[in-house]
Amino acid sequence: MQFGVLGSGSWATALAKILTTNGQNIHWYLRTADTVNQLTQRRHNPHYLRNTFFDTKQLLLSDNINYVIESCDILLIAIPSAYVHQSLSALNKDAFADKKIISAIKGILPEKNQLLNEYLAENFNVDLKDYFTVLGPCHAEEVAAEKLSYLTFSGLDTDTVKNIASCFNTEFIKTEINHDIIGVQYAAILKNIYALGAGIAHGLEYGDNFLSVYIANAANEMVRFLKEAKHEDSGDNLNYAASVYLGDLLVTCYSLYSRNRTLGNMIGKGYSVKSAQLELGMVAEGYNASKCIHITNEALKVNIPIADIIYQVLWQQLPPDEGFKSIEEMLV
Repeated sequence: MQFGVLGSGSWATALAKILTTNGQNIHWYLRTADTVNQLTQRRHNPHYLRNTFFDTKQLLLSDNINYVIESCDILLIAIPSAYVHQSLSALNKDAFADKKIISAIKGILPEKNQLLNEYLAENFNVDLKDYFTVLGPCHAEEVAAEKLSYLTFSGLDTDTVKNIASCFNTEFIKTEINHDIIGVQYAAILKNIYALGAGIAHGLEYGDNFLSVYIANAANEMVRFLKEAKHEDSGDNLNYAASVYLGDLLVTCYSLYSRNRTLGNMIGKGYSVKSAQLELGMVAEGYNASKCIHITNEALKVNIPIADIIYQVLWQQLPPDEGFKSIEEMLV
């Protein structure tokens, strides 16, 4: 299997590190020729995870996305959801023909409120059987430090998803597989929203006792949504306490590496949403996700009041303290 990585951020860099550690040579699309040159010369990404070094003999770097796509049969897309359309829109309609796609995206594409698989099906005729996901709980910084982490690979094709997962097994990465291709994506989206809320709570000086109850309620809310949104071939015996669901929610709500928690913390401390985003300087997927889930849920009509209030804080100028006073009253 010849892997291509699309994306130059911290998560793309971490996934590239896993593959090369496991002996894979990879093609890697980076947005600028300058980044290509610096990584080639210095052996690390100049912008993200700078302490992660590569054997450049394993890297075929390019700022030409068409070249990377054409050279590979498996493409790992790790571009922030807000920039996917911008990055892929100029490609030919058949660019992904006969390719396997692995999504490492933890958000919804905001232009049309779509999951990546929906966007690829509409614009590039990518069939769901050729689409897979890789999700955590797994922070890029801990992967870079080779701390034991777990990844879950999802797909409808059991044999292929097993083969893909095997390429990521290392001494510091353990892999699991499931078939909940839609549910795991929504779980990754929702956990970012709830983590942003956890950060707001911390900024408002709520304590650990409140936060534990908040997260427990958020987990229940997430399960309600996932049961309504899952793909018909996902099966009925899904374990929502598994790492890709509950585990990812917990680490994103608690970890100091969490961008969403950090953004929420600033908002809770009184920053405006805009100023907090500027101060963070990185993409926190939970911001756009809160609006996208709100729109998606207009059709599903799932009872998700915590996510609704976070949406109102982020997009409708509801004061954070007022929003969390309401959340206080609904927790059980």
